[in-house]
Amino acid sequence: MEIIMIVLAGILFGFAVYNILQKQLLRIIIGTALLSHAAHLFILTMGKLKRGSSPVLTEGTESYSDPLPQALILTSIVISFGVTSLLLVLAYRAVKTNGTDNMEELRGNDHD
Repeated sequence: MEIIMIVLAGILFGFAVYNILQKQLLRIIIGTALLSHAAHLFILTMGKLKRGSSPVLTEGTESYSDPLPQALILTSIVISFGVTSLLLVLAYRAVKTNGTDNMEELRGNDHD
């Protein structure tokens, strides 16, 4: 199961880098969102996918699941949601102001 998660995280990283290197703002934002999802999967996999009861101290329970990767992922999800929202608002403002979402035109480079 961990191998499948690592392969999936690698595929998401690849698609994220491909989208971040594109010229359209929306594709760059999608790339950053995919990158954060790949990081979530990677953190979850590094925390070892083991099954156990909830990490509440009770008698009779022998194995517990580690709550630290879950807490890190939950925090990361909130941060990535905020970053994605900010990027979408900035992209909307850039398109409304400049009339384009092409990064080459926004940089002011001349096209032939």
